[in-house]
Amino acid sequence: MEYLITPIAKPRMTQSDKWRDPPREPVHKYWAFCLRCQLLKIELSFSGAMVTFIIPMPESWSDEKRKMFDGKPHQSKKGPDLDNFLKALGDALYKNDSCIWDIHVRKIWGYEGKIIIETRESK
Repeated sequence: MEYLITPIAKPRMTQSDKWRDPPREPVHKYWAFCLRCQLLKIELSFSGAMVTFIIPMPESWSDEKRKMFDGKPHQSKKGPDLDNFLKALGDALYKNDSCIWDIHVRKIWGYEGKIIIETRESK
């Protein structure tokens, strides 16, 4: 299933993020992402899923560079890390995401942000 939502990595949070008003920008974006995931009714099984996070390419890139990187692995040294994308998605969908035990995850460049979830048979 394909969901038109730009992936957000879970930010490092502090105790003050529980009460800070207004919240820090990364925390605000994270909570908005969680709410949007719930509104889209994203489904992620506990096992046998392949999740692809499509990270939008910067608008500052030339058309030539965008064509070159479209669909290629997102290996930016600036991050964000793959595990933080998965943490954000798992936390958005489950109160306790420790029930997820078998999942394949990747992140690639694309023209627009998306999350693609495919279910495969678990062995």
